[in-house]
Formats: sequence, C-alpha cells, structure tokens
Amino acid sequence: MVPRLKQYYKDKVTKLLKERFGYKNPMEIPRLDKIVINMGLGTLSDGGKENKIIDDAVKEISIITGQKPVVTRARKSIAGFKLREGATIGCMVTLRGERMYEFFDRLVNLALPRVRDFRGVSPQAFDGNGNFTLGLREHTIFPEIEYGQVEKVKGMNITIVTTAKNDEESKGLLKDMGMPFRGR
Repeated sequence: MVPRLKQYYKDKVTKLLKERFGYKNPMEIPRLDKIVINMGLGTLSDGGKENKIIDDAVKEISIITGQKPVVTRARKSIAGFKLREGATIGCMVTLRGERMYEFFDRLVNLALPRVRDFRGVSPQAFDGNGNFTLGLREHTIFPEIEYGQVEKVKGMNITIVTTAKNDEESKGLLKDMGMPFRGR
C-alpha cells in the first residue's frame, strides 16, 4: 500500500513543480529525502529521575514516529551547563520512505492544526539549501499521545530534508504538499 501523500506527490505535485520551475528532466523535480525528529531533553540532573524522563521520551517519540529513536549523548563536557561528556541529552529518529510520508501527512493534517493559536508555520525557517526546520513546543499535539499519560511536556525539532537546490524550490514543494505557511 502506497501512502496517500506519496501518491498525491506523484500524481499532482510533480506536475505543478514541473510547470512552475520548468524542469526538463523528471529527476530534477525536488522530493522529500528524509525527516529528522530530535527531542532535546537538556541537562538532566533530577537525581535519579533522568532515566524515567529518557525512557518516557524514547517511548513517546517511538509512538509518534513508529520507529525506535537513537539516544543522543553529549560529545564534550561544558561546565557552564553542568554537562558531562557522555551524558544523555535527548533522542532522535530519522524517517525515510513510507514512514516519512505517513509522518508528514499526520504532521500537516492532524498535529499542526491542533497547535493553540496556530496561524501557519514561518516561511523564514529554511537553511539556504532547501531544508526546512520546524520547532514544536509540545509533543502532545500528536493524536497518538494521550495527554493524561504524559508526566512532562517536551518540545521537539522537526527537520525536513529535501532534494531541492534552493529555498524557493523547497518552499514550493512543501506548500504543494500541504504545509501551511504563514501568508504575507
């Protein structure tokens, strides 16, 4: 079974992008490459509670994405942040293929509309190479997470990596796929 958004990309988005940017070769048309979800937990010094916080974050991010995340650790010690080398500071997951399209579909159509006072995502969050990063303050906007089960609300960064050459092409791709950008 092909994800709904992947089929929509093949049927409609490729034609729209080909017309708008005048691509000659079908391999030039930008597409989603991967989505990286990072949940940073900061320095954990709750005196024994850090394992529970990490386990909860891993469980919740795996429920949201359908894939087990990698626990990230500090590369070097920073005394000002009370951070030691090797200390756990978060977890991340990289989605590709079918899971990536399923997640993007749920993000755009279910999760983002549940954000309080949502007026669209910032069109300024591109990096110059066609990648888009979105920061969420609450992971509870995803319908898979039961709010009553959550001990601590955590934020996350979602980076959408595309094969676009520049920000304009990437924005066109994401807009055609349903990303609600703030209008100006």
